[in-house]
Amino acid sequence: MKYFRTLGAAVCTTICLAVPLWAGGETTSNPEAKVYIVNLADGAEVSSPVMVVFGLSGMGVAPAGTEKENTGHHHLLIDRPPLGQGEDGADELSYGIPADENHLHFGGGQTEATVELAPGTHTLQLVMGDMGHVPHSTPIVSDVITITVTE
Repeated sequence: MKYFRTLGAAVCTTICLAVPLWAGGETTSNPEAKVYIVNLADGAEVSSPVMVVFGLSGMGVAPAGTEKENTGHHHLLIDRPPLGQGEDGADELSYGIPADENHLHFGGGQTEATVELAPGTHTLQLVMGDMGHVPHSTPIVSDVITITVTE
C-alpha cells in the first residue's frame, strides 16, 4: 500500500511540474470587465502606421507574469477570425495566445501601440490575457472592428 501512495505522489508531482500553473484558461475575470479600442471606430479610414489605443474597464493592466486578481494584459488580433472562432477557435480559449503577425502581445502592460499595416482592409480585436497569455475563463474581448488603411 505504501508503494502505491509513493507512486501516486510521484506521478502527481511530475504532472504538476510539467504543466505551467497558468495553463488551461482558469484565471477568472471580473464579469463586468470590458476591453475596447478607444480611438478607432468600425469602418474608419486611416493611414499607416496606425495608432491603436487600448481601453479597459472593470479590471487592471499588469505585465505578463504578474499574478494579481482582476488583472491581465492586452493582445491585439489582426486580420483573423474573432477569438474562439476559426480553425483553432476552441483550443485558443484554453492555451496561450500565439505571438506572430496576427497576434501582437503587449506583455509589458502597454495601453497603446503603433502598428504598420499595408494599404487595404484590416480587422482588429483586443483580447485580455492572464499572466501566461491565456484568455481569462470568461474571455474579455472587444468587438471586432474593420478599418481601411488608405496609404
